[in-house]
Amino acid sequence: MNTIQDTFKAFNKLNVLIIGDVMIDAYMWGSVNRISPEAPVPIVAINKKENRLGGAANVALNIQAMGANAILCSVIGNDEGSEILIDLLKKQKLSAKGILKSKNRVTTVKTRVISSNHQMLRVDEEIETAIDSKDESALIAIIKKLITSEKVDVIIFEDYDKGAITPEVIKAIVDLAKQKKIPTVVDPKKKNFMAYTDITLFKPNIKELKEGLKIDFDHNNIKQLEKTVDGFIKKQNIQQALITLSEKGIYTHSSTTKALI
Repeated sequence: MNTIQDTFKAFNKLNVLIIGDVMIDAYMWGSVNRISPEAPVPIVAINKKENRLGGAANVALNIQAMGANAILCSVIGNDEGSEILIDLLKKQKLSAKGILKSKNRVTTVKTRVISSNHQMLRVDEEIETAIDSKDESALIAIIKKLITSEKVDVIIFEDYDKGAITPEVIKAIVDLAKQKKIPTVVDPKKKNFMAYTDITLFKPNIKELKEGLKIDFDHNNIKQLEKTVDGFIKKQNIQQALITLSEKGIYTHSSTTKALI
């Protein structure tokens, strides 16, 4: 049996390509001492700000922390947020060569205002519609080039429904992955759920599974869960599914294994 050390040593040698929606998680901390005279809302006097990598960029950061070479691919705006995001990548020693800047997009920024350890407000700056065909083609070209030049060992789709991943991007990259025998892993959301076919590992949580399939069922009934997942992975030609069930654990399903762990 492989030890944890063996697993990390093996991971240390991998080139992992992450495709998905990147964002900035921004935080503003301050104190509240009075109510605004303009409206019945608190005035927060800001005393600290911080920007962090979010979405697929945070996943890339975690993969890098495990010792692998993380290669991040996404589409961002050509705006102030993009400069902040690129700077954050550089500070974390993550390459930006897979990042496409587009004048038709905005860089997703989610700003949280916090006072006395309570989140008072969140402001989202984003475009959730899919990237246009021009950006789509440009992103696909960048990804294909990196798959070859970086000798990619595994491809991860980190889909947050923010538009960087489209059915066309999925098909183009999965087709290439099949040709090169590169495993594909998907962390899905609702919009593209059924666009993922011929995937090695598909890992939604139970809420995403129900939303993606547009059905509701009693997931506490293991037989019903097994039947639902079995039908889905056969239809989509998915080798293995891992369904996270919150505190109830993880359900794994493949042609050889069906188990709640």
